[in-house]
Amino acid sequence: MNKALLLIDIQKEYFENGALELVNPIAASENAKKLLEHFRKENATIIHVQHISGEGAPIFVPGTKGVEIHENVKPLEGEKVITKQFPNSFRETDLLEYLQSKEITHLVIAGMMTHMCIDAGTRAAVDFGFECTVIGDACATLNLKINGQEVNAADVHNAFLAALEFFYAKITTTEEYLLS
Repeated sequence: MNKALLLIDIQKEYFENGALELVNPIAASENAKKLLEHFRKENATIIHVQHISGEGAPIFVPGTKGVEIHENVKPLEGEKVITKQFPNSFRETDLLEYLQSKEITHLVIAGMMTHMCIDAGTRAAVDFGFECTVIGDACATLNLKINGQEVNAADVHNAFLAALEFFYAKITTTEEYLLS
């Protein structure tokens, strides 16, 4: 099994003073950093995904601090960075071709937001034939609203991870993954 680490959208926009601050993004990014260090030590494939919006979008505006990848997981020279404009990291990017060129069969996924880009990217990866492991405590999301009711970020996070685990991915923690 040829694994790659896929870090999705761990960008400053989601942290304090960003336009779309998540719940506990620091903790998630620190766990993602542990994964990143592990994959670097193993000399394994690492892909950073960076969301940069199109013209007129209120978030991830090109040229702003918000689009920058957070310091905790800053790419090193030579690490692949894929830019995207949609929640699905495969849509209109070269991600699939890159993974195929590296003969990757298994993706270890972490990042932001659990209910959006982690969900969309994981489901697409499985549809393309990849095995997926999502590191739940290396992901973060935010409170959502529906029909005037607020849904707590922890509930959003857990519901989306549970749905992914039902068919699409193995869900684990950073510690469990690094000890396996």
